[in-house]
Amino acid sequence: QVYLVETGGGLVQAGDSLELSCGASTSSFSSYVMGWFRQAPGKGREFVAAISWTGSNTNYADSVKGRFTISRDNARNTVYLQMNSLQPEDTAVYYCVARSGGLGYMTESAYGYWGQGTQVTVSS
Repeated sequence: QVYLVETGGGLVQAGDSLELSCGASTSSFSSYVMGWFRQAPGKGREFVAAISWTGSNTNYADSVKGRFTISRDNARNTVYLQMNSLQPEDTAVYYCVARSGGLGYMTESAYGYWGQGTQVTVSS
């Protein structure tokens, strides 16, 4: 079992930056692909980014590519999402996720572990 806790959400203005963190309670953190999804008001959950076990490979949604960066620190059992040039359309609840297995999956069902989510609101 993996428990995930996100921190770092908040209210920012368009163009600002924000970093989300996700701590994982597991002794085998480095064996999980980690990622982020988000859910905007009235919409379904959307894949944002994922990172491989070692951090050497990443995937991004087209909507965030070039603005968001996912990274991980296996010594701290933590994954990060650095978000730059935030826009109002980035407003959503952001969820940290984990899966056993490989990178390259962008569907909700591929991730077996979810955090409780953290709210990010971007004002125009």
